Amino acid sequence: MVRKFLYLMALLIVMVIAAVFALSIWQNELTRFAFVPRVSYGRLEPLPADAYSGNKMWFARPGMQNDPAQWVPTGVDNSGAKGPAAVFFIHPTSYLARENWNGPLDDADSNRRATFFVQGMASAFNQQSQVWAPRYRQAAFGAFLTDKAEGEMALESAYADVRQAFDAFLANVPADKPIVLAGHSQGALHLLHLLKDRVADTTLASRIVAAYPIGWPISVEHDLPQMGLPACASAEAAGCVMTWASFAEPADPELVLEAYRTRPALDGKQKDARPVLCTNPLTGSVGGSAPAAANLGTLKPSEHLDSGELIPKAVPARCDAKTGLLMIGDAPDLGPFVLPGNNYHVYDIPLFWANLRADVARRAAAWEKLHGRAAK
Repeated sequence: MVRKFLYLMALLIVMVIAAVFALSIWQNELTRFAFVPRVSYGRLEPLPADAYSGNKMWFARPGMQNDPAQWVPTGVDNSGAKGPAAVFFIHPTSYLARENWNGPLDDADSNRRATFFVQGMASAFNQQSQVWAPRYRQAAFGAFLTDKAEGEMALESAYADVRQAFDAFLANVPADKPIVLAGHSQGALHLLHLLKDRVADTTLASRIVAAYPIGWPISVEHDLPQMGLPACASAEAAGCVMTWASFAEPADPELVLEAYRTRPALDGKQKDARPVLCTNPLTGSVGGSAPAAANLGTLKPSEHLDSGELIPKAVPARCDAKTGLLMIGDAPDLGPFVLPGNNYHVYDIPLFWANLRADVARRAAAWEKLHGRAAK
């Protein structure tokens, strides 16, 4: 009996080792198999012209009850005077199923995750006077893991919704009010296109306090010049771009970089292997590094994601010269949602929640000074 038990344990150990080995070799292929839809693409009809006129198509907007963007962690005082800016925030991918290429607006699981994302990410901007976060028929997570035409069509349909929401946002914001643009992951990708289509070479560019397309790699040569704003060269600059993509070390970013390179840049050209844009959230400028002591507070989500606590000095930040990705040192314990390759993508904003909050306030004050307005 003992011998049989030992044989069984040995067999189980071998199976576990084999499974770990298979995951290490084929984790990218297995990820694609798990998430890429296997249905034909059904083109979406445009939303009604007045779709964004009420609260129904917004996760967050001024005057909403139980607005997740207005949440703050315990110990953070949000009762003081607000900054001058209106914030337009585009949430990341929350539709993980394979049944559709675009997430249905009434999908309960997707909406629940999106609400948590708005709470944990858009809340970093709520020291400003307004925060708007639209619902949209987002591309499924699997759309980023394939070179099928359906993936690109899903993204185009999602962007059409975002563009319509942005136009509704502009119609509801005073014409002289400064604007902060922000998005994460898929939201960041849509923000790149908004900057190109709606901001670059327009009068609206002068109203932009800063743009934060976080968690999507940006080509310095092929994307940034099309966006109409420069990268933030200093912590006090206004009208500029802040972006990063976070990895603990040792990092394996190939899945992310592959998805980035397979799509054409904003100028229509093929991307290359040169480093992507990295602005350091701890310094507020391009490149460089900063110790964990400069981190004002990392937001560690609770087990059920409905709350969280701020932990100061949790992680450092270093822009890797070879890839342009942001390295945060040893893997911190923030929860179970770390992606393959030590990719802290889901935590890009929570890792630097307090620094981002301070960054927005600082640039809003710089924008007011630049435009001859007294800080309020």
